[in-house]
Amino acid sequence: MEESKKKRNRYGGRAQGNQPSLDGSHDEPMPLPNPMVGFNLPGYLQPSVTRILPKQDTGPPFFYYENVAQAPKGVWATISRFLYDIQPEFVDSKHLCATARKRGYIHNLPIENRSPLLPVPPKTIFEAFPHYKKWWPSWDLRTQLNCLRTNIASAKLTERIGRALASSDSPPARSVQKYVMNECRKGNLVWIGKNKVAPLEPEEMEYLLGFPKDHTRGLGITERYKSLGNTFQVDTVAYHLSVLKVMFPNGVNVLSLFTGIGGGEVALHRLGIHMKAVVSVEIGKANKRIFRGWWDQTQTGTLIEIDDVKSLTDDRIVSFVSRFGGFDLVIGGSPCNNLAGCNRYNRDGLEGEQSALFYHYFRILNAVKSAMARM
Repeated sequence: MEESKKKRNRYGGRAQGNQPSLDGSHDEPMPLPNPMVGFNLPGYLQPSVTRILPKQDTGPPFFYYENVAQAPKGVWATISRFLYDIQPEFVDSKHLCATARKRGYIHNLPIENRSPLLPVPPKTIFEAFPHYKKWWPSWDLRTQLNCLRTNIASAKLTERIGRALASSDSPPARSVQKYVMNECRKGNLVWIGKNKVAPLEPEEMEYLLGFPKDHTRGLGITERYKSLGNTFQVDTVAYHLSVLKVMFPNGVNVLSLFTGIGGGEVALHRLGIHMKAVVSVEIGKANKRIFRGWWDQTQTGTLIEIDDVKSLTDDRIVSFVSRFGGFDLVIGGSPCNNLAGCNRYNRDGLEGEQSALFYHYFRILNAVKSAMARM
């Protein structure tokens, strides 16, 4: 708790001592809902959630922050404390599409009158990829895919699975089935032939994540998987951002932190929300190339690119606020490298080298709010 206060002061924040802690203790994990459907999702009958934010925390600027839901103990409580004690909205994208992606979102957007992107994406593997049905064994009971990661199963693994099945009975022994299914779930392997599994292609991952076909084409295959594994699931984010369409009929000015391959911008574009100006902060050269290519093909607004959140000083923020008349939306998800469960070696939480960049999201958002309050 003391450490949070020190960081908050260092990065220009204000204390929220008059509001209750959301999870009771800094050391306890914030409980994740089951099912993980956030405050509301289309087609889910659940008690409606209402929330009233303190006036100083309402937009504009609206802000939207994302990271992995299953973070180490205390992480979401800390993030929430820095972001004005606003309760996270935890959503698993399997409720919107055919693949899981468990994420937490903290934002000050309205939660009423949201609308999903159309057409609604397929929610099962065979609806998304009917051609796989031909080879799918009856004992593989998966109907949806697991979380899409930044790396894929090796050729050695898929060969090993093929050999195990070829030397087994039909259907295989329960022990073989269990081994194969464990690897298939872990690596999102699909059936492309008799006893033959393979990872998803990058184009299939683009489709599942709500991106246009060939969005990441032009990168090396390893870079494509990495970029896609680190991005937003567009349909989920668009559902949350859909409330902006009525509020900003003439378009929005966006400060996009950790832009990646532009999941937030693709969501706004697919919603039909014009981006008058986007200040994009992204350090990865491959991601920047993909995003710039998409922008040049689809957008008419102003794009300003900055390499690093650390170089976005308060003075530069003031000048952008002055130039554009403020930002309507500050959006981003800081790196999850030290938070994700698949990282066994450097899961250092918000103290990790990459995930500590969250504090710059908080610093920049505060600087935007301060500059806009002085307008």
